[in-house]
Amino acid sequence: MQQKQVNKEHYSFGKYICEQRWMSIWHQLNEVLSLNPSSILEIGPGPGLFKAMVSYFGILIETVDLDPDLHPDHIASATDLPFASNSFDCVCAFQMLEHLPYDKSLQSFAEMVRVAKTHVIISLPDAKNLWRYVFYVPMIGALEFMVPSLNPWTKKHKFDGEHYWEINTRGYALKDVISSFTTVGDVRLAKTFRVRDNPYHRFFLFKKS
Repeated sequence: MQQKQVNKEHYSFGKYICEQRWMSIWHQLNEVLSLNPSSILEIGPGPGLFKAMVSYFGILIETVDLDPDLHPDHIASATDLPFASNSFDCVCAFQMLEHLPYDKSLQSFAEMVRVAKTHVIISLPDAKNLWRYVFYVPMIGALEFMVPSLNPWTKKHKFDGEHYWEINTRGYALKDVISSFTTVGDVRLAKTFRVRDNPYHRFFLFKKS
């Protein structure tokens, strides 16, 4: 079983829960609630904010983590989920799979697909730089553009104690990651996008075939 990487204190307000992460949490809620699920499973709940807000809207949500200090509903490995197939309408893992070696992250994703009825939503770190430009046009308002870096070199990711891999680092091109995930699970990619105010976070919405 994968060992926990950080203590509960890692999720402190102002350090882990910064302004940019709040924007990602908004997108987590927006993507999930737009599906109108009746049940949700979250893998790796962190400080529990997503569960608290989903519960506010009256949706059944359960969480899984191997760290009992985070008070998950189920203490289990992400690569061996203790649920029957098609147990939850939507299964989520936000900024979690990169904390596993790549082969293990694929195993975990396959398990997420197995226990999901219709959708799997994840977010992952995307290391490719994006530059945000904002222009104000009278009578129109602010126009925003996200311009990718023109640097042709792809950096190599080294395990930093938390992340084993990141999208758009050497060996983990976006198209290859998408291919790997759709191959191990019976899903198709419905959409992917990067958060405007936190482009380091890339979201993926998968729909079961």
